[in-house]
Amino acid sequence: MSKQLETLIIEKQDGVVTVTMNRPARKNAANGTMWHELMDTFEDVSADRNDRVMVLTGAGDAFCSGADLGDPSNVAGRVGDPYLTQMRALGDVALRLHRMPKPTIAKVGGIAAGAGMSMALGCDLVVASESARFSQIFAKRGLSVDFGASWLLPRLIGLHRAKELTFFADILSAQEGAEFGFVNKVVSDAELDDVVSEWARRLATGPTLALSMTKTMLNNSSGLSMDQSIEEESRCQSVNFASADTMEALAAFGEKREPKFEGR
Repeated sequence: MSKQLETLIIEKQDGVVTVTMNRPARKNAANGTMWHELMDTFEDVSADRNDRVMVLTGAGDAFCSGADLGDPSNVAGRVGDPYLTQMRALGDVALRLHRMPKPTIAKVGGIAAGAGMSMALGCDLVVASESARFSQIFAKRGLSVDFGASWLLPRLIGLHRAKELTFFADILSAQEGAEFGFVNKVVSDAELDDVVSEWARRLATGPTLALSMTKTMLNNSSGLSMDQSIEEESRCQSVNFASADTMEALAAFGEKREPKFEGR
Protein backbone atom coordinates (compact mmCIF):
# COMPACT_ATOMS: atom_id res chain seq x y z
CA MET A 1 0.00 0.00 0.00
CA SER A 2 1.29 3.46 -0.82
CA LYS A 3 0.06 7.03 -0.76
CA GLN A 4 1.57 10.30 -1.89
CA LEU A 5 1.27 13.50 0.11
CA GLU A 6 2.44 16.88 -1.11
CA THR A 7 6.02 16.33 0.14
CA LEU A 8 6.14 12.68 1.24
CA ILE A 9 5.61 9.24 -0.25
CA ILE A 10 4.38 6.64 2.26
CA GLU A 11 4.71 2.94 1.41
CA LYS A 12 3.62 0.10 3.68
CA GLN A 13 4.41 -3.57 3.22
CA ASP A 14 4.62 -6.45 5.73
CA GLY A 15 4.93 -4.17 8.76
CA VAL A 16 7.59 -1.92 7.17
CA VAL A 17 6.68 1.73 6.59
CA THR A 18 8.97 3.58 4.18
CA VAL A 19 8.69 7.36 4.41
CA THR A 20 10.35 9.13 1.47
CA MET A 21 10.91 12.88 1.62
CA ASN A 22 9.94 13.92 -1.88
CA ARG A 23 11.27 17.34 -2.92
CA PRO A 24 14.19 16.14 -5.06
CA ALA A 25 14.56 19.44 -6.93
CA ARG A 26 15.40 21.05 -3.55
CA LYS A 27 17.54 18.13 -2.31
CA ASN A 28 14.50 17.26 -0.15
CA ALA A 29 14.89 20.44 1.88
CA ALA A 30 12.00 20.69 4.32
CA ASN A 31 9.40 23.42 3.98
CA GLY A 32 6.47 24.01 6.31
CA THR A 33 4.31 21.45 4.55
CA MET A 34 6.95 18.76 4.93
CA TRP A 35 7.40 19.44 8.65
CA HIS A 36 3.64 19.14 9.18
CA GLU A 37 3.40 16.00 7.06
CA LEU A 38 6.35 14.42 8.89
CA MET A 39 4.74 15.17 12.25
CA ASP A 40 1.42 13.62 11.19
CA THR A 41 3.17 10.60 9.67
CA PHE A 42 5.31 9.97 12.76
CA GLU A 43 2.15 10.10 14.90
CA ASP A 44 0.28 7.73 12.58
CA VAL A 45 3.10 5.17 12.47
CA SER A 46 3.48 5.34 16.25
CA ALA A 47 -0.21 4.60 16.74
CA ASP A 48 -0.77 1.88 14.10
CA ARG A 49 -0.04 -1.54 15.59
CA ASN A 50 0.39 -2.99 12.09
CA ASP A 51 3.38 -0.68 11.49
CA ARG A 52 6.37 -2.36 13.13
CA VAL A 53 9.40 -0.51 11.72
CA MET A 54 9.88 2.77 9.87
CA VAL A 55 12.48 3.55 7.19
CA LEU A 56 13.11 7.24 6.53
CA THR A 57 14.79 8.23 3.27
CA GLY A 58 14.87 10.85 0.50
CA ALA A 59 13.93 10.88 -3.17
CA GLY A 60 16.48 11.43 -5.92
CA ASP A 61 20.13 11.94 -5.03
CA ALA A 62 19.74 13.34 -1.49
CA PHE A 63 18.47 12.37 1.95
CA CYS A 64 17.56 15.86 3.19
CA SER A 65 19.55 19.08 2.87
CA GLY A 66 17.90 20.59 5.95
CA ALA A 67 15.29 23.32 6.24
CA ASP A 68 14.50 25.13 3.01
CA LEU A 69 15.78 28.57 4.00
CA GLY A 70 14.77 29.91 0.60
CA ASP A 71 11.10 29.13 1.27
CA PRO A 72 9.36 31.66 3.55
CA SER A 73 6.93 28.92 4.61
CA ASN A 74 9.70 26.58 5.84
CA VAL A 75 8.62 26.87 9.49
CA ALA A 76 7.17 23.94 11.40
CA GLY A 77 4.71 26.22 13.22
CA ARG A 78 2.54 28.96 11.79
CA VAL A 79 3.98 31.66 9.54
CA GLY A 80 4.12 34.88 11.53
CA ASP A 81 4.54 33.22 14.92
CA PRO A 82 7.52 34.37 17.03
CA TYR A 83 10.73 32.56 16.11
CA LEU A 84 10.80 30.76 19.47
CA THR A 85 7.30 29.40 18.89
CA GLN A 86 8.26 28.25 15.39
CA MET A 87 11.41 26.50 16.64
CA ARG A 88 9.51 24.77 19.43
CA ALA A 89 7.17 23.39 16.77
CA LEU A 90 10.21 22.07 14.90
CA GLY A 91 11.45 20.54 18.14
CA ASP A 92 8.13 18.76 18.54
CA VAL A 93 8.75 16.96 15.22
CA ALA A 94 12.18 15.86 16.47
CA LEU A 95 10.68 14.64 19.75
CA ARG A 96 7.92 12.74 17.93
CA LEU A 97 10.58 10.89 15.92
CA HIS A 98 12.66 10.23 19.05
CA ARG A 99 9.66 8.93 21.00
CA MET A 100 8.39 6.62 18.27
CA PRO A 101 7.89 3.28 20.06
CA LYS A 102 9.14 1.31 17.05
CA PRO A 103 12.58 0.85 15.48
CA THR A 104 13.53 3.45 12.87
CA ILE A 105 16.18 3.29 10.16
CA ALA A 106 17.61 6.24 8.24
CA LYS A 107 18.50 5.17 4.69
CA VAL A 108 20.93 7.86 3.58
CA GLY A 109 22.12 8.41 0.04
CA GLY A 110 23.55 11.77 -0.97
CA ILE A 111 23.55 14.79 1.32
CA ALA A 112 22.16 14.87 4.87
CA ALA A 113 22.81 18.38 6.16
CA GLY A 114 21.62 20.59 8.98
CA ALA A 115 18.26 19.41 10.28
CA GLY A 116 18.46 16.65 7.64
CA MET A 117 21.53 15.19 9.34
CA SER A 118 19.90 15.66 12.74
CA MET A 119 16.85 13.81 11.44
CA ALA A 120 19.00 10.89 10.30
CA LEU A 121 20.71 10.75 13.69
CA GLY A 122 17.30 10.86 15.37
CA CYS A 123 16.58 7.44 13.88
CA ASP A 124 17.71 4.34 15.77
CA LEU A 125 19.98 3.10 12.98
CA VAL A 126 21.77 4.87 10.13
CA VAL A 127 22.70 2.99 6.94
CA ALA A 128 24.56 5.11 4.39
CA SER A 129 25.67 4.55 0.83
CA GLU A 130 29.23 5.35 -0.18
CA SER A 131 27.97 8.52 -1.87
CA ALA A 132 26.33 9.82 1.32
CA ARG A 133 27.63 13.01 2.89
CA PHE A 134 26.87 14.54 6.27
CA SER A 135 27.20 18.04 7.67
CA GLN A 136 26.05 19.97 10.70
CA ILE A 137 26.02 22.96 8.37
CA PHE A 138 24.40 25.40 10.82
CA ALA A 139 27.48 27.49 11.68
CA LYS A 140 28.04 28.30 7.99
CA ARG A 141 24.52 29.76 7.95
CA GLY A 142 25.08 31.79 11.12
CA LEU A 143 22.92 29.40 13.13
CA SER A 144 23.27 27.12 16.14
CA VAL A 145 22.29 23.45 15.91
CA ASP A 146 18.68 22.24 16.05
CA PHE A 147 16.35 19.26 15.56
CA GLY A 148 17.86 17.60 18.62
CA ALA A 149 21.50 17.66 17.49
CA SER A 150 22.73 19.25 20.74
CA TRP A 151 21.40 16.20 22.63
CA LEU A 152 22.08 13.51 20.04
CA LEU A 153 25.64 14.27 18.98
CA PRO A 154 27.40 14.21 22.38
CA ARG A 155 25.71 10.89 23.19
CA LEU A 156 26.57 9.35 19.84
CA ILE A 157 30.15 10.54 19.36
CA GLY A 158 31.29 12.31 22.55
CA LEU A 159 31.42 15.97 23.51
CA HIS A 160 34.67 17.03 21.83
CA ARG A 161 33.87 15.39 18.51
CA ALA A 162 30.38 16.92 18.64
CA LYS A 163 32.00 20.33 19.05
CA GLU A 164 34.33 19.61 16.12
CA LEU A 165 31.41 18.75 13.81
CA THR A 166 29.27 21.70 14.84
CA PHE A 167 31.96 24.41 15.14
CA PHE A 168 33.56 23.75 11.75
CA ALA A 169 30.43 22.51 9.91
CA ASP A 170 32.58 20.39 7.61
CA ILE A 171 31.13 17.87 5.17
CA LEU A 172 31.95 14.27 6.09
CA SER A 173 31.87 11.19 3.90
CA ALA A 174 29.85 8.13 4.88
CA GLN A 175 33.06 6.36 5.91
CA GLU A 176 34.06 9.29 8.11
CA GLY A 177 30.59 9.15 9.65
CA ALA A 178 31.19 5.50 10.51
CA GLU A 179 34.58 6.35 11.99
CA PHE A 180 33.02 9.14 14.07
CA GLY A 181 30.40 6.66 15.27
CA PHE A 182 27.11 8.06 13.99
CA VAL A 183 26.75 5.76 10.94
CA ASN A 184 26.05 2.09 11.68
CA LYS A 185 26.88 0.68 8.25
CA VAL A 186 28.32 1.91 4.96
CA VAL A 187 27.41 0.03 1.79
CA SER A 188 27.77 0.60 -1.93
CA ASP A 189 25.10 2.67 -3.67
CA ALA A 190 23.86 -0.49 -5.39
CA GLU A 191 23.50 -2.36 -2.07
CA LEU A 192 21.72 0.35 -0.08
CA ASP A 193 18.13 -0.68 -0.85
CA ASP A 194 18.73 -4.40 -0.25
CA VAL A 195 20.65 -3.94 3.02
CA VAL A 196 18.06 -1.60 4.50
CA SER A 197 15.21 -3.84 3.33
CA GLU A 198 16.81 -6.82 5.07
CA TRP A 199 17.34 -4.91 8.32
CA ALA A 200 13.77 -3.60 8.19
CA ARG A 201 12.41 -7.10 7.52
CA ARG A 202 14.29 -8.53 10.50
CA LEU A 203 12.99 -5.78 12.77
CA ALA A 204 9.42 -6.04 11.45
CA THR A 205 9.37 -9.77 12.23
CA GLY A 206 10.92 -9.29 15.66
CA PRO A 207 9.26 -9.05 19.09
CA THR A 208 7.69 -5.60 18.72
CA LEU A 209 6.87 -5.01 22.39
CA ALA A 210 10.29 -6.11 23.61
CA LEU A 211 12.09 -4.02 20.99
CA SER A 212 9.97 -1.00 21.93
CA MET A 213 10.86 -1.29 25.60
CA THR A 214 14.54 -1.88 24.83
CA LYS A 215 14.55 1.26 22.66
CA THR A 216 12.99 3.33 25.43
CA MET A 217 15.41 2.04 28.06
CA LEU A 218 18.44 2.78 25.88
CA ASN A 219 17.13 6.25 25.03
CA ASN A 220 16.62 7.03 28.71
CA SER A 221 19.77 5.33 30.04
CA SER A 222 22.02 8.39 30.22
CA GLY A 223 19.73 10.04 32.76
CA LEU A 224 19.42 7.02 35.07
CA SER A 225 21.58 5.41 37.70
CA MET A 226 22.48 1.72 37.46
CA ASP A 227 19.92 1.00 40.19
CA GLN A 228 17.21 2.79 38.23
CA SER A 229 18.16 1.03 35.00
CA ILE A 230 18.00 -2.39 36.67
CA GLU A 231 14.55 -1.54 38.05
CA GLU A 232 13.40 -0.52 34.55
CA GLU A 233 14.76 -3.78 33.13
CA SER A 234 12.86 -5.74 35.77
CA ARG A 235 9.60 -3.96 35.01
CA CYS A 236 9.99 -4.43 31.27
CA GLN A 237 10.83 -8.12 31.57
CA SER A 238 7.75 -8.66 33.72
CA VAL A 239 5.67 -7.15 30.90
CA ASN A 240 7.42 -9.38 28.36
CA PHE A 241 6.73 -12.56 30.31
CA ALA A 242 3.00 -11.77 30.11
CA SER A 243 3.13 -11.19 26.34
CA ALA A 244 2.10 -13.54 23.54
CA ASP A 245 5.43 -13.01 21.77
CA THR A 246 7.48 -14.25 24.72
CA MET A 247 5.23 -17.27 25.09
CA GLU A 248 5.74 -17.96 21.38
CA ALA A 249 9.52 -17.57 21.71
CA LEU A 250 9.64 -20.03 24.63
CA ALA A 251 7.48 -22.52 22.74
CA ALA A 252 9.65 -22.17 19.63
CA PHE A 253 12.79 -22.74 21.71
CA GLY A 254 11.35 -25.97 23.10
CA GLU A 255 10.23 -27.11 19.67
CA LYS A 256 13.56 -26.18 18.04
CA ARG A 257 12.05 -23.81 15.47
CA GLU A 258 12.13 -20.10 14.70
CA PRO A 259 9.53 -18.04 16.58
CA LYS A 260 6.78 -16.23 14.72
CA PHE A 261 6.26 -12.90 16.47
CA GLU A 262 2.98 -11.05 16.01
CA GLY A 263 3.79 -7.91 17.94
CA ARG A 264 1.64 -8.50 21.00
